[in-house]
This record gives sequence, C-alpha cells and structure tokens, in this order.
Amino acid sequence: MHKNNRFFVVIGAIMIQICLGAIYSWSLYNQPLADKYGWDKDAIVMAYSIAIFVFAFTTIFSGRLYDKIGPKKVATIGGVLYGTGMILSAFATELWMLYITYGVLAGIGVGFAYVSPLSTCVKWFPHHKGFITGIAVGAFGSGSFVFKTLIEIFLQSVGVTQTFIYLGVIFMVLVVCGASLMKLPNTSSKMTTKQTSMDMSSLEMIKTSRFYYLWIMYLLGSMPGLLVIGLAKDIGLELVGLSPAVAASAVSIIALFNAGGRLICGTISDKLGRINVIIVIFIITIAALLTKALIPLNQTLYYICLIGVAFSFGGFLSVFPAITSELFGVKNLGANYGIIFQAYGISALIGPIIKSFSTGYTQTFLIGAGFGVAGLFLTLLLRKHLSDRNLLI
Repeated sequence: MHKNNRFFVVIGAIMIQICLGAIYSWSLYNQPLADKYGWDKDAIVMAYSIAIFVFAFTTIFSGRLYDKIGPKKVATIGGVLYGTGMILSAFATELWMLYITYGVLAGIGVGFAYVSPLSTCVKWFPHHKGFITGIAVGAFGSGSFVFKTLIEIFLQSVGVTQTFIYLGVIFMVLVVCGASLMKLPNTSSKMTTKQTSMDMSSLEMIKTSRFYYLWIMYLLGSMPGLLVIGLAKDIGLELVGLSPAVAASAVSIIALFNAGGRLICGTISDKLGRINVIIVIFIITIAALLTKALIPLNQTLYYICLIGVAFSFGGFLSVFPAITSELFGVKNLGANYGIIFQAYGISALIGPIIKSFSTGYTQTFLIGAGFGVAGLFLTLLLRKHLSDRNLLI
C-alpha cells in the first residue's frame, strides 16, 4: 500500500470505531425494553455493564491474535460477532438471554474490532501517534452521538426488537467494509518504526515497573470519568434541578467533548509530551470533581464541570495507547495495549460499587477526586522514573 493510500486505513478505522462507539447509546434501549418485557431497569443496564467489561477483557486475546494474523481478519471477526450479537438480542425474551447476546457476544465483537484500527493506525503514522490515536478513539467516542438520532427513529417507528436487527445488519456491514481497508505497512517502508530493544513482549512488559505505573494511572484516570458520565443525567435532575429534557442533553455534550478530548489531547501530546498532557488532564479532572463536591451547582457550572470530566476522560483514552507504544514498542502493541486496557474495563466495574457505598453525590465526587489526586501523584513519579532513565516522553 502506497504512503498516500494510508489514509484509506484511517477511513476504515473511522468506519469501524464509529459503529463500535454506538455501544455507549445503550441508555436509549432501557425504557423500551422495560416497557416491552417488564424488566427492571437496573437489571437491563447490567447487559451494558457486561458488554463493556467483556469488550475490555477480550482485547487481551484480540491483541495477541492481531499480532499473529493481522488487522483485517481480526476486525472482520469482530464485525461479524458484534452484528450477530445485536441481531440475536432482538430474540432475547429473558434477561439472561440479553446478557449473553448483547453483553457477551456483542461485547466480544467490540473487543475484537477495537484493537485493529488503533494499532494499525499507529504503525502507519509512527511520528504522529497522539494525533492518529486521537482520531481513532475520537471516532469511537463520537459513535453514540452519530447513531443517537437513527436509533431514536428506529425505536419510535419499528420498536426495540426490529431496531436491534436493523442496527446489527448496519454495524456488521460497515465494520466488515472498514476491516477490508485495514492493512499493515510494508516492513521495508520508511514510515515504519525500526525494531529496537524497546520492542517488548507482553511478558517482558509486565516485568517492568513503568508498566505498573501506567496501568494504575489508567485505572485511576478512567474511574472518575466513567463514574460521573454514567450519572450525568441524574446529577442534572437531582442536584441542579434541570428538566428531564435539558438534563438529557448531557448525553450529547458528553459525546462531543469526549470525542474532542480524544483528538485534541492526542494531538497536543505529540508536541508537549505524553506525560505532560496526562498531568494536565488529571488536574482538570480533579478541579471539576472538587467543584461539583464543594460548590452549589447551577446549570452553567454543571455543564462546565461535565465538559471538563468528559474532555479529560477522552484525553486519557487517546494518550495511553500512544504512550504504551513509546514505552514498550509498536511490534507487539496489539497484545501489550490489550493488557494495559484492562485497567479501563476494571474501572467500569469499580465505579458502580463506589456509587452504591457512597452516602450521596458529594461523597462520590470527593472519592473520584481522590482517585484523580492519586493518579496525578503516580504520573509525577513516572515522569521522574523515566527522566532518570532518559526515557521522558
């Protein structure tokens, strides 16, 4: 593939990631499913939680498979599984069936397809890793915004069952088409990064101290974002006194600034350094959460804090793939980032536990800010660790 044609890889990556990002639109299905089957909403949401956890967990295996058989086949498998899981969800008449079809099968599909565009784009743009990962994960972050209106139209016109079928077909076709554009650069290409001692296997990576710094930083950075974003509408209703319609607009705001944070932070990190950007977005997260906890919220302040958290959360998801490639090399990036990405999956499970043990939103925000402070402290330690070894990036 000629250098100019690497942009077709980017187009394919965007196609795949936007479809996968529609997984964040799950809240749109809660009420229709509750109305149709009489299921409890909290039990319905569990299908989404399972899907996110399975998605993250699957990247361990899909990353290894990516390194062995290449991006096209792995992304194709992901697209077929994702679409099939959506289609079969239409026939789930019991909750446990929905957990299997959407939570497990569709979640596995997302986990397979997610790694390919991310790792492939990094290999095509080795000198602009932050920018290109920002585009890839930014597309994922915008998926819920892109498909929100279409999903709502389907739900209103044909009902939730047919919506799952239609979306399953659409996602399968688009992801498989995007996968057909996934191709690794020629190993002789000047665009590729030469293999060095920095190219570590997963086993070598987990033996380094910087792996543990990075993994825990990712966990601490993801947790506040996932926690607050998941409660955004409720916070607007209960703390700010917004109307349901106005509070629901938080979903679109989150999608836009989440995607924007991924692109902007990734791009800036190419110029200012990954560690420096991570420090800044930890500070923004802490400031937003402390403001929510300590200052009475009005509508303007509520949106400002929400934007800060969403932007920072997106930033973490774009900078960490880039810093993983620079600390441990690009040769085994698929497998290595799959392991690092488990921090994100676990943080998705820990967040609801924190909320259930908190006495109110204020305590939840303070706990989230505490995680941010711990993450900032670890980032400063990692910067010193890398500086001492002349690896500061």
